[in-house]
Amino acid sequence: MTYPGAGKVSHIGKAASLLAEVRRRRPRVHALMNTVVQKFAADGLTAVGAVPSMTSSEEEIADFVAKVDALVVNLGTLDQARRRVIGMAVEVANAAGKPWILDPVHCDYSPGRLAFARELIMLGPTVVRGNKAEMAVIGDTRASLRIETGPVDHLQDGAHRLAVRNGHPLMAKVTGTGCLCGGVIAAFLAVDRNALHAAAAALAVTGVSAELAAGRALGPGTFEPAFLDALATLSPDDLSHRARIDDEND
Repeated sequence: MTYPGAGKVSHIGKAASLLAEVRRRRPRVHALMNTVVQKFAADGLTAVGAVPSMTSSEEEIADFVAKVDALVVNLGTLDQARRRVIGMAVEVANAAGKPWILDPVHCDYSPGRLAFARELIMLGPTVVRGNKAEMAVIGDTRASLRIETGPVDHLQDGAHRLAVRNGHPLMAKVTGTGCLCGGVIAAFLAVDRNALHAAAAALAVTGVSAELAAGRALGPGTFEPAFLDALATLSPDDLSHRARIDDEND
């Protein structure tokens, strides 16, 4: 697969180099996260090498977003105050040219939530990430990288398509693994503005970490800490040997 000015790309080699870059640069990520999973998301971002912040205060959000390298907007727990804060955060991110990702959690459950997700898409997120049901109702994501996650994660940027085949069924047994994936994608976007490369690397990192954790876990209760441990100890060499990223344009 050839990108303008980039030549032939080894997606797995790129993922390994981006993991090392995240660890070296420690990007700051502001996460307007589902309140159910805030601690898990913050711990996961820290484990992978990023520096998270989580406030949703209207008085503080602009100052926080101005200081970070990337933003993740998660619609998991949504009310009027959260909608106002999201609007303020996106405005600051867009004005500063910072990458941001929209995770339209449960937009397939509520017409009001779906309408808000579509309003946000009109503001130009770098990435829109959801599961099959969410992405089916979202429809067109315009110029954003579109990611549909599941047993295989499918990424599409215009005519370019990748599939990331890492992960483990235990991820679906622990609340917040998908939300954390959105935060990890934001961390990788902070070190590489090629959204397709960055997101594929982030999904491979979380997927391989889940596979390693599943080999040590007895069930969901022990999988969660093992997953955090794997995120913290995963090396670029581990990723090079275990990542499965297919270029669907070849």
